[in-house]
Amino acid sequence: MPANERLFALVASVIGEPAARWVEAHVEIPTSLSAFPFSDAAVHRAWLAEALNLCLFHKLVEAVPIGRTYVEEQQAKGRQVVFDHGAIRTVDWPDNGALPRGRQAFARLLEPLGFANVRTYPLTSLKMTGYAYRQMDLPEEIAQFFVSELHPGRFSESFQLAVSRVVGDSRDPLDAGHKTILDTLWRQRQCSFAEAMHLLPALYRAFDRQHGVVHDQDYHLLREESVEMAWIATEGNMFNHLTDRVVDLQVVVDEQNAKGRPMKASIEVSTSGRVMQTAYRAVQVQRDFIDSSGRAVQREVPGSFVEFIQRKVDPETTRLDLNFDSSNAQGIFKMTAGS
Repeated sequence: MPANERLFALVASVIGEPAARWVEAHVEIPTSLSAFPFSDAAVHRAWLAEALNLCLFHKLVEAVPIGRTYVEEQQAKGRQVVFDHGAIRTVDWPDNGALPRGRQAFARLLEPLGFANVRTYPLTSLKMTGYAYRQMDLPEEIAQFFVSELHPGRFSESFQLAVSRVVGDSRDPLDAGHKTILDTLWRQRQCSFAEAMHLLPALYRAFDRQHGVVHDQDYHLLREESVEMAWIATEGNMFNHLTDRVVDLQVVVDEQNAKGRPMKASIEVSTSGRVMQTAYRAVQVQRDFIDSSGRAVQREVPGSFVEFIQRKVDPETTRLDLNFDSSNAQGIFKMTAGS
């Protein structure tokens, strides 16, 4: 079986055959992956990293219908989107149930897939820190992960108690068998196809909400001090957004505005001037809550969104500037603030 067919067989085992074929048609696959082994006996970590990214890409566009529309419009124009990065939010807090605190819940699975934390970004106004995880085999071609940590210790005591009530029952989506395969990947940079098939669904489930339903009172208490923590309360570790890397961001913005899309009002430009970003505003989603009388109710809250990024070449390295920017990130985070 050709390597790309194996890749989409792996993807289909998680999201289903129709969805895998949709992703194959709409997302650009790195041609350089062919340099790495992919057989029944050996699946290189780069292939598994790409498979996870494709599954998560599909999960996000299913959650953000306007994102799916955008991607399909690009395909109709003869272009596959270039998946630049995805973003997740975590909570740097010891009372996190069975889940490791903060970014450690994801470092333990991203690092065996070949990702390394290449830079730390202070998100001071949000009382958060961002970490850029870049895939070291194909850094320009496999989508990065922007993993942020919210620091409850910088908030009020009542806020901290609410955080513990919300995330204190978190479950761990990885069992001992999954961790054994990750250890193999870490040591050998590859695993068998059967092991990859067993591991990938668990990795996919890690990007979800691992804690239970939030109480109204806790949600509003959290939201008063941090709309980002309120978002985590309902969405957990789901992809906050995914990003299409485009050639000319202004052209994209003009096209989307002409279509009446819910775009961010401005483009964020990095200090270097080489990284420009903007986004759709987050979709509104219905989520379960527990009200003051203990009844289950549904509320409308901000969900996830799609971002657009243009990266220029760094003249010093003559390579694409893959960095992020703290100011850009904090501007983009406002897309999930809601009203």
